[in-house]
Amino acid sequence: MSMKQLRKAIIIFCWLLAWAILSRIIQNKILLAGPIETLQALCKLVTTSSFWVACGGTILRIAIGYLAGMLLGILLASVSAGRSWLEEILAPMITLMKAVPVASVVVIFLIWWGSENLAVAISFFMVLPNFYLNTLEGIRSTNQKLLEMAKVFAMPVRNQFFYIYRPALRPFWDSAIKLSVGMSWKAGVAAEVIGLPGKAIGEQLYLSKIYLETDKVFAWTLVIILLSQMFEKLCLKLWAMGCLF
Repeated sequence: MSMKQLRKAIIIFCWLLAWAILSRIIQNKILLAGPIETLQALCKLVTTSSFWVACGGTILRIAIGYLAGMLLGILLASVSAGRSWLEEILAPMITLMKAVPVASVVVIFLIWWGSENLAVAISFFMVLPNFYLNTLEGIRSTNQKLLEMAKVFAMPVRNQFFYIYRPALRPFWDSAIKLSVGMSWKAGVAAEVIGLPGKAIGEQLYLSKIYLETDKVFAWTLVIILLSQMFEKLCLKLWAMGCLF
C-alpha cells in the first residue's frame, strides 16, 4: 500500500470513527444510525431479491438517460461548431437546462411522462448540457494547423477524429464524464424518490424513510454512492479504451 492510499484509509477511518462516536452520543437510531447498524442493514439488503431488482432498474434508467444525453450533446456540439447562428439558437436551451432547478424539472416531466421514465428524462436533462459545452470547447481547442494539414493531405474523417480531434477532446470529455455521472445519479435517484416507479432504488429509499428505518436509508445511500463511482470508472475506462468513441 502506497503512502497516498494509507493516508486515504486513515482519513476514512477517522470519519467513520467520528460518525460512530456521534451516533453513540445521540443514542437514537432513528435520528442517526451508526456505521455498524448501516453495515448490518446493507448485509441484510444484499441477500434479498428486491435489492438486486431495484439496483438493476435504476442502473438501466440512468444509463439510458446518460447515454442519450451524451450522444445528443456531442452531436449538437459537432454540428454547431463553426456555425455561430446554430450555436446562438441552441444557447437559450442550454442555458435553461443548466439553470432550471432539478425539482421543477422533475415535476414537469412527471406531469408529461409519468413516473416510469422520469429518471431517464432527468438523467438526460442533466447530462446533455455538460457534454454539449465540453465538446464545443474541445473542438475549439483543436490545433488548426493540424486540421489544415489533414485537409491538404485529404485525411479521412475517421482518422481526423482519432488522431486530431480525440486528443484535443480528451480532457474535456474526461471532465464531462466525471461531472455528468454524479449529477445524473443524484438527480435520477431524486426523481425516483418523487415519482416512485416500481423496481427502483428511489422507491426503496422512500419506503425506508416512511418506516423510519434510518439504517436502511444510510445503506441505500451508500449503495448509490458505490454504483455512481463504479459507473464513472466504467465510463472513463471505456472512453480510454476507445470503446465509446
